[in-house]
Amino acid sequence: VGNSSVLTCSPKSNVTMVTWKISPKVGDLCTLGYRADKNQTERINCSDSVDWKFRPDQNLALEIQKVAITHEGNYTCEVVAPEGNFRMTYHLTVLVSPRLILSCDDHGNPVCKAATGKPAAQISWVLESNSTPKEEGHVNGTVTVLSKFTAHSTNAINTTCIVSHPTGNQSKSIAC
Repeated sequence: VGNSSVLTCSPKSNVTMVTWKISPKVGDLCTLGYRADKNQTERINCSDSVDWKFRPDQNLALEIQKVAITHEGNYTCEVVAPEGNFRMTYHLTVLVSPRLILSCDDHGNPVCKAATGKPAAQISWVLESNSTPKEEGHVNGTVTVLSKFTAHSTNAINTTCIVSHPTGNQSKSIAC
């Protein structure tokens, strides 16, 4: 999320026509087309964040600026050239890094929250805990995971929560 993503297309020379067909998981089909004989481009139902990386007569790459969850879906490039027709499809999956929130509940137990990540994060504790994480799904496809530390012994002073996620791991410590 938030980064720019570039999808490349066939490096064929003497391209006659190129079409990018974007089928998001949510929303309508977007089409970008280029016709070489007229040096003409066309956009149908595409957001401003999706466009050619460069001029299509120089490079057929597609750029998605400030990637959002709404950009998830299939991106297909179709090229017509004298050598034949070529197709390349990408399936774009967007990862969202969770926010790690560590606090103490009313009973003095550490509570670790990995908020609004995609996919759901994994939570573990440095000191062993028999906690069962709870997941809450959100409309935008993100998931919040909550874990309450339950110690086997009561002499634990400082507790560390570890959040594991494909975007990177995070940890925080707390004394309740």
